[in-house]
Amino acid sequence: MVTTVPSQIPTLTEALSKALITHRLSMVTAESCTGGLIAASCTDLSGSSAWFERGFVTYSNAAKTDMLGVPAELIDRYGAVSEPVARAMALGALKHSLADCSVAVTGVAGPTGGSIEKPVGTVWLAWALRQSPHCESVVHVLTGDRQAVRYATTALALSRLTALILKT
Repeated sequence: MVTTVPSQIPTLTEALSKALITHRLSMVTAESCTGGLIAASCTDLSGSSAWFERGFVTYSNAAKTDMLGVPAELIDRYGAVSEPVARAMALGALKHSLADCSVAVTGVAGPTGGSIEKPVGTVWLAWALRQSPHCESVVHVLTGDRQAVRYATTALALSRLTALILKT
């Protein structure tokens, strides 16, 4: 089955681009369940090299630890799909890049992998700004098939990062 990119993602990416350019900021992504979809959405936009610094696809727990510095003990204690891990991913992406702001996502896109505590569609997102010690995070339980969850996560990641930048 071929799934098309929802029309809102390019619009959200353009809004993010304008916010980043206006504020002279760059961004980094740390992605698990989206597998690079956020980074791909950003780099689909011509001129994104002016504001997209890099992207980390840290699908495995080992990658989260190796590439972002997420403590293995944190993953063991809370699970990869958790607020502490999403926040550590966002902060780790900043630490391991030159970017000014980050977005991180970790979740269960499905159709397998869910549990009673973390059903399919559970996604933690986190955003961090280098200029602020504050890291924002939120959980969503999204509906739909695997692609729907991944696209909805991408849209949420882009829109909230734009809103955070515009508040600065």
